[in-house]
Amino acid sequence: MGILHPGAMGAGVAAQAVAAGATVRWLPQGRSAATVARAEGLGLRPAGSLEELAATCEVVLSVCPPAAALEVAGQVAATGFRGVYVDANAVSPERMAEISAVFEGGGATVVDGGITGPPPRRPGSTRLYLSGDDRAVARVSALFDGTALTPFPLAGPIGRASALKLSFAAYNKISYALAAHAAALADGHGVLDDLLDLAAHLLPGTPLAAPERLAGAGPKAWRWEPEMREIARASRSAGVPAVFAEAAAETFARWEAHKDDETVTGARLVADLRDDPAHRTEGTPA
Repeated sequence: MGILHPGAMGAGVAAQAVAAGATVRWLPQGRSAATVARAEGLGLRPAGSLEELAATCEVVLSVCPPAAALEVAGQVAATGFRGVYVDANAVSPERMAEISAVFEGGGATVVDGGITGPPPRRPGSTRLYLSGDDRAVARVSALFDGTALTPFPLAGPIGRASALKLSFAAYNKISYALAAHAAALADGHGVLDDLLDLAAHLLPGTPLAAPERLAGAGPKAWRWEPEMREIARASRSAGVPAVFAEAAAETFARWEAHKDDETVTGARLVADLRDDPAHRTEGTPA
């Protein structure tokens, strides 16, 4: 199996395939020293080029930022890859159709994938939904049988796994943007501490009640912003208002400077929503 490209989630997925006995290859070119060390520690084997990876792997799994999904698919298709290509990115069904079209006539079989949950480390925490050609789906599922990444085949064509993934993300991730908005509103009126106390009483376990959970959105916002754009696209195609996803995308865009910064606080993220020169009223000091 080949993995493109092993960030936190991709590395976790690859590690489960290795644990199940698969040989997993990846591309170290252009990756950071930390990524190389992580891949080596997980037992991933380097490939000298994308062409080499495509020629030696029967299954290639793409786990990358959604904005890069179509480009990565095009690069793999250009190698003449003829195995099973799994796009497990947070993309809309419409984007998934574009990715599938890239491989038309080339001999590869495309499988639609959607990962829910954190990077897989313990059984029951993370699911890999799969849709598309039944034989190809079964082949991919077998790579992760008995691992911490639980495969869930979905009956039906390409697009169903992506639709399910984005539907879940629409609730799960937009809730972080909504919590931050509520906190910023309360902060602007001097009642933030009271709001947090109220949320802890009535909404325990939510990002609004636990600022430390809200902080977790900051390092990931650079990936979540394009995911919200994909949710907006999927919403429009289903005749559903896209305004929630579009507003969440704008919120996450405010936090992109905190990419991979695990030290950012919930208070900083709330402050980022209030620090917007474009929305200052006349007479407000800069």
